[in-house]
Amino acid sequence: MPILGITGGIATGKSSFASLFSQQTGASLFDADQFARQLLNVDDNVRRMVRIAFGNEVFGPRDELDRGRLREIVFADDEKRRTLEQILHPAIRERWVSLAAKARAAGDWLVVDIPLLFETETGQLFDRVIVVACRASTQMHRLLNIRKLSMAMAGKIIGAQMDLDVKISGADHLVWNDGPAAALEAQAALLAARLKQRHG
Repeated sequence: MPILGITGGIATGKSSFASLFSQQTGASLFDADQFARQLLNVDDNVRRMVRIAFGNEVFGPRDELDRGRLREIVFADDEKRRTLEQILHPAIRERWVSLAAKARAAGDWLVVDIPLLFETETGQLFDRVIVVACRASTQMHRLLNIRKLSMAMAGKIIGAQMDLDVKISGADHLVWNDGPAAALEAQAALLAARLKQRHG
């Protein structure tokens, strides 16, 4: 049974597609972003390293992480962004690699929603890589109007990510998410059916 990596850019709809696709295939789903949030909320070692690297200013009065402040810091300084990635990525990778090993042993499907799949050079660990992409203007529209980011912050985040065309060139399957939700659902159903036919 396949281990599938799903990636893309911010606001391209990869997480929505991953959820739809896992429902269509019955695959387990690992969401790297969600796991990163869990680490930042509850993992004492991760929180300690974040405090050492970024100071108390990224924590609120009840010791809760100020995600907005942390985002401002890491997307204003490439070195800071890499520091945060170095704190989070080993634990994230360890988790999904462990899940993948268990899925292979049990003959189960696993979908891994991982934004930095190509950046972390893990593509070879998946049986198939799916890239969810859209036009740059659609990305920006979603960031400004749905996620309510400022133009400056949206531009910094997009600029910090690997170019979507590069990710598309490394994909086994491309999902184009520039239209309505129904179009994304149809693509999830179509690809699920194709892969189920191939893998059973």
